[in-house]
Amino acid sequence: MLAAMLVPLTLIAFWPNPVDAPVQGQLADVLKFLHAHEVPAWVNYQFVEASANVILFVPVGVAAGLAYPTRHWWQIGVLGLLVSVGIELGQLFFLHSRFASLADIVTNTGGAVIGALLASLVLRWLQDRRLSATVL
Repeated sequence: MLAAMLVPLTLIAFWPNPVDAPVQGQLADVLKFLHAHEVPAWVNYQFVEASANVILFVPVGVAAGLAYPTRHWWQIGVLGLLVSVGIELGQLFFLHSRFASLADIVTNTGGAVIGALLASLVLRWLQDRRLSATVL
C-alpha cells in the first residue's frame, strides 16, 4: 500500500511543469470570488498550495503508519521529511521549470506527521475494540 502511495506522489513531484499550471487562472478566479464573498484574504494561492502539500502527504503518513505499526509518529515524520527532501532536491537539480522550496519540505513533513497520527489513532482504536471484545 505504501509503495502504491509513492507512485502518484512521484508523478506529481516530478511532473515537468507545476501540476497546478493548467488551472492557475481558474484558481485565481475562485479565490477572487471567495474574497468577494467575505472569505479572508489569507486564503490565497500560498495557502492553497501549502494545504495541497499537506493533503498530498497525509495518505503517505497513514500508509506508512499502518505498514509499520510499531514505529512512532515522529519516525514516520522523519520518513516524510526524507522523502520530501529527496523530491525537492530532485526538482532543484533536474527540473528547471519546478522550484525547490523549504516551505514545501515543512508542509509535506507536516502532512506525513498528520497521517501518522491518524494511523496511530486508528490502530489504537482497533486495539481497544479488540480488547473490549475479548472482555465481553
